[in-house]
Amino acid sequence: MRVLGIDPGIAIAGFGFIDKIGHKLTPVQYGAIQTEARTPPEERLKQIYESACALIDRYKPDSIAVEKLFFNRNVTTAFAVGQARGVIILAAAQRGLPVAEYTPLQVKQAVVGYGKAEKRQVQEMVKMFLRLSAVPKPDDVADALAVAICHAHSAVMHQKINEVKP
Repeated sequence: MRVLGIDPGIAIAGFGFIDKIGHKLTPVQYGAIQTEARTPPEERLKQIYESACALIDRYKPDSIAVEKLFFNRNVTTAFAVGQARGVIILAAAQRGLPVAEYTPLQVKQAVVGYGKAEKRQVQEMVKMFLRLSAVPKPDDVADALAVAICHAHSAVMHQKINEVKP
C-alpha cells in the first residue's frame, strides 16, 4: 500500500510518500511544495495544485492522508491553508483516490502514542519508523510523513476490523 501524506500550507505544503508492506514502512519520496510570498494567491494555489497533480501522477499512491485544519488565531492564514487543502483534495478526487483526514491529535497519537506529544517527539518517531538518517526538513515534511504513517497504521486497523466482521 502506498500512502501520500500531506501537511497543507500556502507557503509550504509538506508531502511524503511511504510504502507499507506487512509491518514495514518504507519512505518513497518526500519534500515540500513551496510558493513565493509575493505571488498572487490564485497563482500560489495553481502552483500547489499542479505540483500535487504531478506528484500523484508520478508516485501513484493508493490513498492520500491530509492533516485536518487546526483553527488558527490568524483567520487569514487559516483560510489560505484551507484553500491549499482544497486544491490538494481536488487533485486526489480527480484521480479517484480516497482521501482520509486526521487531526494533529490523531497523528501524534498514532506516531508517538500520546496525543499531546511535542513536535520534536513526532519528528524523532518519523525518523525512527522510516529508518532515516536525519529528521526531514523543513518541519512540514516531517509532519507530512507523520500523517502518512498515521494513515498506514489506521488503514491496517480498519482492515483488521473488517476481517473480523462476519
